[in-house]
Amino acid sequence: MEFTTQHEQQHQGRQPGEAEARTQNWSGTYAYRAQRILTPASIDELQETVAAEGSIRALGTRHSFNDVADGPGVLVTTTAIAPDVAVAADRLSVTVGSGTRYAVLAEALEQEGLALHNMGSLPHISVGGATATGTHGSGTALGSLSTAVSGLDLVGADGSIRRLTRADPEFAGSVVALGALGVVSRVTLDVQPHYRVRQDVYAHLPWRALEGDGLRAVMAAGYSVSLFTVYGADVAQVWVKTRIPEGEADAPVPDDLFGARRVPERPDRGGPDDNTTPMDGSVGPWSTRLPHFRIDRTPSSGDEIQTEYFVSIDDGAAALAEVRKLADRIQPHLLVTELRAVAADSLWLGETQGRDSLCIHFTWKNHPHEIGELLPDIEAALRPFDARPHWGKVARFETFDLAALYPRLGDFRRLVAAHDPGGKFRGPFLDRVLL
Repeated sequence: MEFTTQHEQQHQGRQPGEAEARTQNWSGTYAYRAQRILTPASIDELQETVAAEGSIRALGTRHSFNDVADGPGVLVTTTAIAPDVAVAADRLSVTVGSGTRYAVLAEALEQEGLALHNMGSLPHISVGGATATGTHGSGTALGSLSTAVSGLDLVGADGSIRRLTRADPEFAGSVVALGALGVVSRVTLDVQPHYRVRQDVYAHLPWRALEGDGLRAVMAAGYSVSLFTVYGADVAQVWVKTRIPEGEADAPVPDDLFGARRVPERPDRGGPDDNTTPMDGSVGPWSTRLPHFRIDRTPSSGDEIQTEYFVSIDDGAAALAEVRKLADRIQPHLLVTELRAVAADSLWLGETQGRDSLCIHFTWKNHPHEIGELLPDIEAALRPFDARPHWGKVARFETFDLAALYPRLGDFRRLVAAHDPGGKFRGPFLDRVLL
């Protein structure tokens, strides 16, 4: 498996406090093996750091659940570098430090009357880390967060900065690049005029509503739609985020959604400890409705392991039917499965490259051994649908035919060989899985 608990590391002779890098990802379910973690405070210092080190990997806000950002030498994070948010003169794009959290960027865009096309489920993640791994929100017409990237500043092996834009023939291979091409220092993103969103919750969606063309219809019921299930008698909840037309105070929403009923308040939430964004049908800024979780709270459960697989949305109903056959084995270890839709893109390593996708996400209890035993059967159930695992989550990557799943993988390998011939930015994940 691609995750190791702190307890397991101690039994492998690695003491968590032995060196600075004996720290963990945000949920405490992966412990980094690198020698040190460096935190430069400026881009100049970042350039000097990259040039001086022999082996270096970029680390974001530590929201990955495997060793994709780990390495044998030094990890470097850009989270201490000032965001330096710069809106373009035409107000169609914004450039920001790669270590900037989406919540910080969203606040700055709010002040400018601007917005992003979408957000991930939690705003705590960094722009650079999220876009480098294909992180996404939901919406049948909305691409992943990576599709908003229109420019990148990459610090190369010698410390120099290389600027890439969509006009560059290598651009589509350089956005979702898992840190293999250098350390991203700044990112330029598409923006649009500010808009508002309301978020409503529907309960008990019948499974039959997802059969045939029903899945695509349900996922298109709002600007962004997420389904939550524990593989019981029905889909427990549907979260619908509705974009409010310009100049209108609100938008009508149905009380019945394909057999699910709208509830005024989430039955399992509310109160001072609620960590989720408003779901009571009230209208608010895009930045406080598109994410699921509030920036001032610990997101999700906080003690968890995550896996996620992407299939064509046209295969989604059949893929879900196969996963549901494993429900009795899944349920004891599952916190929740979230189903999201993401539009196709042309990024070489984008998990949604070439196809509109259904994302089947598992938030697991911290049961690493049991999950390790489950994954082969889940992945076998999804393999006929050409499932692609999320780069930043736990999966048995070596068992996937990645060359078949990613037609431009050979081009990506050549790109890495051209820009990092000495292997400065390589790490165990890249060597084992991609290169």
